[in-house]
Amino acid sequence: MKPKKWKSSGILNAKTAETKFYLARHIPSEDLSFFVERYWLVHWDMRGQEPYVQENLPFPCVNLVFEQGNPRIYGVVTGKSTRLLENEGRAFGVKFKPGGFYPFIKAPVSQLTDSSISFDDELGVDAKPWEEAIFALEAEGKMVELVEQFLRERLPERDENVTLINQIVDLIIADRTITKVDDVVKRVHLNKRTLQRLFNQYVGISPKWVIKGYRLQEAAEKLEKGDDADSTRIALELGYFDQAHFIKDFKTIVGRTPAEYAKHISLGVVSSLNTE
Repeated sequence: MKPKKWKSSGILNAKTAETKFYLARHIPSEDLSFFVERYWLVHWDMRGQEPYVQENLPFPCVNLVFEQGNPRIYGVVTGKSTRLLENEGRAFGVKFKPGGFYPFIKAPVSQLTDSSISFDDELGVDAKPWEEAIFALEAEGKMVELVEQFLRERLPERDENVTLINQIVDLIIADRTITKVDDVVKRVHLNKRTLQRLFNQYVGISPKWVIKGYRLQEAAEKLEKGDDADSTRIALELGYFDQAHFIKDFKTIVGRTPAEYAKHISLGVVSSLNTE
């Protein structure tokens, strides 16, 4: 099983990040693809180097992470997340599709938003033996096989609400004219309150957050690639009719204005302990 190509999606200052850690992504087997978007493996070795702070933009997905000494289940993060990389470490993650983790717990996923919880507390399982077995392996394909065994032993029945949620998310990503929840309601013919309740229960955040999150992801990627540093044009392309609103939203999530982030990237600034 070959890893998917390294992509910058969601990773801020991706060019610098590529020099700081190894990242591989693997697609799930067909029987698990209903629930799982992908697997990811990260390895860093900062020994003899200054610790590095990696910044990431959020996705509406739960991540189940086997990390050496700290296996956790992470809910959706509503803002930029940061991770200090120091010494040496590895982590293997399962990124569920939006709503894909709900069938495993049958409880509102919103209870995990902006937080993390142990495997034992959420799934009633001691993750340490699995963590040790995973990192005793060298081949990534074998790691994937073992993690898939872990998931299959706990595999729930398929819930068609997960299908509906992913259709809605795909629609939001593809159609830039969707800038508010009412636009989604018109296209999918769902009651607004029903839609909001569905996302709260299955995804953990509101459909409004999902719309804004993906628009700002796209803006950050444009700036990262150097396609266009004109925030007015980017704002219009992403459905913002008020540039000030776009700048405010971008800064809320990324921590910098679009102009500041573009400069940050162009200078090749390394996000370290002394960055801010």
